[in-house]
Amino acid sequence: MKKIAVVFASAGLLALAACGEKPANETANASNAVVENVVENAANAADNAANAADNAANAAANAADNAANAK
Repeated sequence: MKKIAVVFASAGLLALAACGEKPANETANASNAVVENVVENAANAADNAANAADNAANAAANAADNAANAK
Protein backbone atom coordinates (compact mmCIF):
# COMPACT_ATOMS: atom_id res chain seq x y z
CA MET A 1 0.00 0.00 0.00
CA LYS A 2 2.84 2.34 0.80
CA LYS A 3 4.42 1.66 -2.58
CA ILE A 4 1.19 2.78 -4.22
CA ALA A 5 1.25 6.00 -2.19
CA VAL A 6 4.83 6.63 -3.29
CA VAL A 7 3.87 6.06 -6.92
CA PHE A 8 0.95 8.48 -6.73
CA ALA A 9 3.00 11.10 -4.90
CA SER A 10 5.75 10.78 -7.51
CA ALA A 11 3.23 10.94 -10.35
CA GLY A 12 1.71 14.09 -8.86
CA LEU A 13 5.10 15.74 -8.62
CA LEU A 14 5.96 14.77 -12.19
CA ALA A 15 2.63 16.09 -13.46
CA LEU A 16 3.25 19.42 -11.79
CA ALA A 17 6.78 19.55 -13.16
CA ALA A 18 5.48 18.83 -16.68
CA CYS A 19 3.13 21.81 -16.42
CA GLY A 20 6.01 24.08 -15.55
CA GLU A 21 4.66 24.71 -12.07
CA LYS A 22 6.51 24.27 -8.81
CA PRO A 23 5.08 21.52 -6.60
CA ALA A 24 3.36 22.73 -3.47
CA ASN A 25 5.24 22.29 -0.24
CA GLU A 26 2.39 20.17 1.07
CA THR A 27 2.82 17.70 -1.79
CA ALA A 28 6.57 17.53 -1.30
CA ASN A 29 6.16 17.12 2.45
CA ALA A 30 3.60 14.36 1.99
CA SER A 31 5.93 12.55 -0.40
CA ASN A 32 8.81 12.86 2.05
CA ALA A 33 6.63 11.57 4.87
CA VAL A 34 5.71 8.51 2.82
CA VAL A 35 9.37 7.77 2.09
CA GLU A 36 10.29 8.24 5.75
CA ASN A 37 7.49 5.88 6.78
CA VAL A 38 8.69 3.25 4.32
CA VAL A 39 12.24 3.48 5.71
CA GLU A 40 10.99 3.37 9.30
CA ASN A 41 8.76 0.39 8.53
CA ALA A 42 11.71 -1.44 6.98
CA ALA A 43 13.80 -0.78 10.09
CA ASN A 44 10.95 -2.00 12.29
CA ALA A 45 10.60 -5.13 10.17
CA ALA A 46 14.31 -5.83 10.61
CA ASP A 47 13.97 -5.36 14.38
CA ASN A 48 10.96 -7.66 14.43
CA ALA A 49 12.87 -10.32 12.51
CA ALA A 50 15.77 -10.08 14.95
CA ASN A 51 13.38 -10.35 17.88
CA ALA A 52 11.72 -13.39 16.31
CA ALA A 53 15.12 -15.03 15.90
CA ASP A 54 15.95 -14.29 19.55
CA ASN A 55 12.61 -15.71 20.64
CA ALA A 56 13.20 -18.87 18.61
CA ALA A 57 16.67 -19.28 20.13
CA ASN A 58 15.27 -18.77 23.62
CA ALA A 59 12.52 -21.31 22.96
CA ALA A 60 15.07 -23.85 21.77
CA ALA A 61 17.26 -23.23 24.81
CA ASN A 62 14.26 -23.56 27.12
CA ALA A 63 13.23 -26.81 25.45
CA ALA A 64 16.76 -28.17 25.85
CA ASP A 65 16.82 -27.13 29.52
CA ASN A 66 13.42 -28.72 30.10
CA ALA A 67 14.56 -31.93 28.46
CA ALA A 68 17.69 -32.01 30.62
CA ASN A 69 15.68 -31.36 33.76
CA ALA A 70 13.18 -34.09 32.92
CA LYS A 71 15.83 -36.80 33.23
